[in-house]
Amino acid sequence: MATISDLMGGEDRRILSTGNSELDKKIADGLPLESLTLIEGENDTGKSVLTQQIIWGAMKQGFSVDLFTTESTTKSFLKQMESMSLDISEYFAWGYLKVFPLHVVGFEWKKEDMVGILAHLITHIKQSKAEVIVIDSLTLFTEYAETDSILTFFTSCKSLVDHGKTILVTLHTYAFEEDTLVRIRSISDAHLNMKKALVGDKFVMVMEVNKVRGARKTTGNLVSFEVHPGYGMKVIPMSFARV
Repeated sequence: MATISDLMGGEDRRILSTGNSELDKKIADGLPLESLTLIEGENDTGKSVLTQQIIWGAMKQGFSVDLFTTESTTKSFLKQMESMSLDISEYFAWGYLKVFPLHVVGFEWKKEDMVGILAHLITHIKQSKAEVIVIDSLTLFTEYAETDSILTFFTSCKSLVDHGKTILVTLHTYAFEEDTLVRIRSISDAHLNMKKALVGDKFVMVMEVNKVRGARKTTGNLVSFEVHPGYGMKVIPMSFARV
């Protein structure tokens, strides 16, 4: 029986493409499948934009995706994708993309609600048929979590990628102790750091490729980009940017 990937041309399934060739070139041709990717940065540095681009790439390659988001509702997420010329409404309608929003206006998560939520998240990922899992962002989930619980979560993610899952996690750098971050980065197969840089009189987003497991090309690349409504992500020359 033909899969959606077969119908769409059967692209190379060893690499998860972003669907943006310029961006892929900077990330060792794309992220490795069956890997754990950490995307970290402060507020408004493009973490969600990057995950949206990666979700688009996953859809185009024929993968199924589960998105856990604390950054938007399902409706606003689909609108954001459309505004970037990444219309995934048909993929969503056919169930290739499932969105689990945890963004509720006027509702505050309490400590008792958060206890054990990382373990529940792992259980859901394990039972899901989705090949690609995106968590944007983990910060809310870990607000009341102990360091051991956070590290256990990432270790569990590593176990799941060994069994075929591709997992991407975004988090806010400020919300974690440096020692915890160092350990999370070491557990992760790929590590992308998002920043802002000044180009002339305006800020752009910058992605630093710190690590990509099995990369055929040198990592450490800096990629600067802007997001244009109706166009999406546009890579711009890094030589003009000051981080």
